[in-house]
Amino acid sequence: MSDITVAQALTTAFLTGEPDLDQIVDRWSVTLGRRWRWLRPLAVRLLANLDEADQRREVAVAWFLFLDRGFQRACDSHDLDVAQWIHITRPPMRPIAAARDWQVPSICTPGELADWLDVEPNRLEWYADLRSLESYWPQNKLRHYHYRLLEKRFGQVRVIESPKPRLKQIQRQILTGILDHIPPHPAAHGFRRGCSISSFARPHVGKRIVVRIDLQDFFPSISHLRIRALFLSLGYPQQVAKRLAGLCTNVVPLDTWLGDCGNRSTFGPSGVQRLYSTPHLPQGAPTSPALANLCAFRLDCRLAALANSAGATYTRYADDLAFSGERDFERVAHRFHLHVCAAVMEEGFRVHHHKTRRMRRGVRQHLAGLVVNERLNVCRQDFDRLKAILTNCIRHGPQSQNRMAHPDFRGHLAGRIGFFESVNAAKARRLRALFDQIAW
Repeated sequence: MSDITVAQALTTAFLTGEPDLDQIVDRWSVTLGRRWRWLRPLAVRLLANLDEADQRREVAVAWFLFLDRGFQRACDSHDLDVAQWIHITRPPMRPIAAARDWQVPSICTPGELADWLDVEPNRLEWYADLRSLESYWPQNKLRHYHYRLLEKRFGQVRVIESPKPRLKQIQRQILTGILDHIPPHPAAHGFRRGCSISSFARPHVGKRIVVRIDLQDFFPSISHLRIRALFLSLGYPQQVAKRLAGLCTNVVPLDTWLGDCGNRSTFGPSGVQRLYSTPHLPQGAPTSPALANLCAFRLDCRLAALANSAGATYTRYADDLAFSGERDFERVAHRFHLHVCAAVMEEGFRVHHHKTRRMRRGVRQHLAGLVVNERLNVCRQDFDRLKAILTNCIRHGPQSQNRMAHPDFRGHLAGRIGFFESVNAAKARRLRALFDQIAW
């Protein structure tokens, strides 16, 4: 029998139960019909060289076994045969040690996942789109997302990928049923209950120097493989994790980048198009913010430790990284920035160097639209702009100021005033007084 077949049989036996050394050797002995002496050392090497996440990946286990020199010597020395295939009827949940206390639902097969999501099994396969058919469907009716391109500064482009109602409902169930039970890093303040832009910026108030670093293409940089690895770490078997990742990722069709005349869009460099043409986190899906926070957990751990070693404070709001400190941190800020960039690259993200700012006390220090020099405050330009809009609404009517065609312009203005109220109540009262004078 070929070495590959034997390795596949041992891989299947390994994945059927717990990663306990004695149990692994027992299952392998049943598979090969004999308790070979080299099985235990092989199991020891596998457990020592593969981390908990890779031990749940069929491909990683199979390749390790096939490439292991001890296994190859055993195959060359003995005529190995598979006496019994141990089939996985219902693989167990196998969370990593840190995830064992998280209250996530036990889902062990694709059929159980379909039942949990209240969809038919064939519909589950269609929504998960494991073959990336979204990029090939010729009609919008067959696609799972609506697409909108927004031009940003520095020639960049953002693609808003809004899931259609049924897929959005499925993603919300994944969010509330699974992702909301997993705590992100304490430094992450975006998209978390009880956290906000204010809590993100407040730790940096009154510091001698503030360093702001932006992550480029944050959501599309997070691939299907990273999302699948996350679900595997929660304990979900390979086939379930693959479908959960498929439900939460997407591929942007090529014709999204084409103009009205069939020509390639002027914005959207080819590198960005390649990023969106592979399965990634869609910006616009309910699950994406929570998944982005969880996928950036290791980056947060590294940056928090790096900041602590430099005597600095670290927080993150989505793709905005903020560091601040006193005189000791000010002296090493430039070198510190290089270390941050290296850590970001090693974790699979990219720094938007045009947006990096090192702001000392003598200039306006601002983070996510808030000024943090002496106390937390809103930017004067933002206040003056909103005040002018409200004044013109009083003079000329609200429709004259709704230049972005907001369907609920009144709610939009009320929300902006509410943001001011959370930061500077005195300024917000002046805006609220103007808002109350508008004839709706």
